[in-house]
Amino acid sequence: MACVDEHHCRVTLINTELPCFIFVITLCVFPDLRIFIPVNYTAMAQKIYTKTGDKGSTALIGGTKVPKSHLRIEAYGTVDELSSWIGLCKDILTPGTETALLQEIQDRLFTINASLACDPVKEPKLRIPDLKEADITLLEKEIDRMNETIPEMKSFIVTGGHPVISQIHITRCVCRRAERCCVRLEQEGGEVEPIILIYLNRLSDYLFVLARYIGHQLNVPETPWKPRVS
Repeated sequence: MACVDEHHCRVTLINTELPCFIFVITLCVFPDLRIFIPVNYTAMAQKIYTKTGDKGSTALIGGTKVPKSHLRIEAYGTVDELSSWIGLCKDILTPGTETALLQEIQDRLFTINASLACDPVKEPKLRIPDLKEADITLLEKEIDRMNETIPEMKSFIVTGGHPVISQIHITRCVCRRAERCCVRLEQEGGEVEPIILIYLNRLSDYLFVLARYIGHQLNVPETPWKPRVS
């Protein structure tokens, strides 16, 4: 964890048990200037393990200690997993428009995790990176662009046909799981920014269309689901 003295711009590491995305700290140096300083493990390169989480607890941004089974930890942990799967999709695709957007999506997922990992009670006192409506609009524009080039879907499709297609669908499923975690957190009294739910919902739509789009580019025929009726 990191405490920030905004008057003197000092950063003190308190708990390094947290995932790396939590060490995105915003310092208010001037009223209209926000500087994002990623605390990148340089300060702790000689000591990766801290043993502070050995008893099954961790700390949110703000210092609040919670068990690692907490819904908020499950939510940002699943988004962290999603980002890793997005990275794999990016690595197996041919570099281009799609990989550039996947890189952007990973950045936005870090933004989501910065919000999810923050203690809601203390968040108003912190300057946490936030999502924008433009981030959702970007996904929608890409969905529309890809949809213009692929055949109309007239039935449910059985996923598969190529390792890349299957990988994107697995990532889509993880995205839906991340969304469910966030919804459950909200329903059980945890604060979740509404735009996070919208973004994850739209992202899963994007990944579904991306899988179809890549399949179309690879000339992989889709397998329609034919319900067995006895």
